[in-house]
Amino acid sequence: MEERIYKVMGGSGALNIAVGVAVLVAGVASGVLLLISGAKLLAGRSKILF
Repeated sequence: MEERIYKVMGGSGALNIAVGVAVLVAGVASGVLLLISGAKLLAGRSKILF
């Protein structure tokens, strides 16, 4: 029984690390995209005529 719990905890830990890395990569990618789009909006602000 203890060996089974040990294996389940190991698998759960590995899954948590994998999900954490995926979320980190997705967060960094979305942050970069937001920065780029915001910079483009600020740069094009002077071209808008009212």
